[in-house]
Amino acid sequence: MAMKSSVTDVKRLAGPEKAAIVLLALGEEHTAIWEALDDEEIKEVSQAMAGLGSISASVVEELLVEFVSGMSSTGAIMGSYEQTQRLLSAFMPPEKVDQLMEEIRGPAGRTMWDKLGNVNEAVLANYLKNEYPQTVAVVLSKVKSDHAARVLASLPEDFALECVTRMLRMEPVQREILDKIEQTLRTEFMSNLARTSKRDSHEMMAEIFNNFDRQTEARFIAALEERNREAAERIRALMFVFEDLSKLDPGGVQTLLRATGKEQLALALKGASDKLREMFFSNMSERASKIMREDMESMGPVRLKDVDQAQVAMVQVAKDLAAKGEIMLAGAGAEDELIY
Repeated sequence: MAMKSSVTDVKRLAGPEKAAIVLLALGEEHTAIWEALDDEEIKEVSQAMAGLGSISASVVEELLVEFVSGMSSTGAIMGSYEQTQRLLSAFMPPEKVDQLMEEIRGPAGRTMWDKLGNVNEAVLANYLKNEYPQTVAVVLSKVKSDHAARVLASLPEDFALECVTRMLRMEPVQREILDKIEQTLRTEFMSNLARTSKRDSHEMMAEIFNNFDRQTEARFIAALEERNREAAERIRALMFVFEDLSKLDPGGVQTLLRATGKEQLALALKGASDKLREMFFSNMSERASKIMREDMESMGPVRLKDVDQAQVAMVQVAKDLAAKGEIMLAGAGAEDELIY
């Protein structure tokens, strides 16, 4: 086997090779640096490292000087939530770190009032309806008028009118009172909001996948299975797809039928399984079922893309109805099965 030639020219080195040399020079005492790399980067640097051969001392020196000067001149340090949390955990109690990270992850904004402006009005109204009207009046006077209007509209009417009355005759608020309200919002509302709004990344991705057309979804799932089978299976289990509507009870099916346009339903059922199609037909009157079958036949061949769009739209209608408590959805996971 031929010996690998010695590396003597820095200019001929690619980025992964430069990184590999710096990491080799830093040695085993600094392996923590590898934790900042993702799997692909580790693989790329490792491959470069394994194929380096010998490197001259002058090349190592030149690269280390380049590395240090690059860091000091540009401040090229990568910051992230994860990196911040790791550093804080080294000297701070876990509960304190969690509290701080929750606040950082909360709705964007420099001040508390900026942050409140980014909170959904229904969520904010749900919190404020349990506060004193005077406190609510102060809070609404500090946020933008369009947001204050949406919050007021979401509050119980009598309570909202009481808050309006307080706002109309409100005097300038003392700094100490404002500080106290701000502190309460920060410790009670924002930290709870951050805690409850943290979503599992797989759940978020499942919702995104739900909105893909069938071919795109299949392509992404297949590609993800190759890289991370466990993640792909978890996403698939969390996805609520059109065929999952078969788990609706008869009352849920009829509620969904009333909320769905006839043309949209016909398109969606064109691509449904026989079992799901029959379930919808059995929940219609005999006449309505006959008309729907005739409409579907008269449509002739339809584009898969149009069927997908109709099915995604129906799933969204079902989710909206579930959010209002009008129907009950069971997801794809076994723990979501309904027992009658």
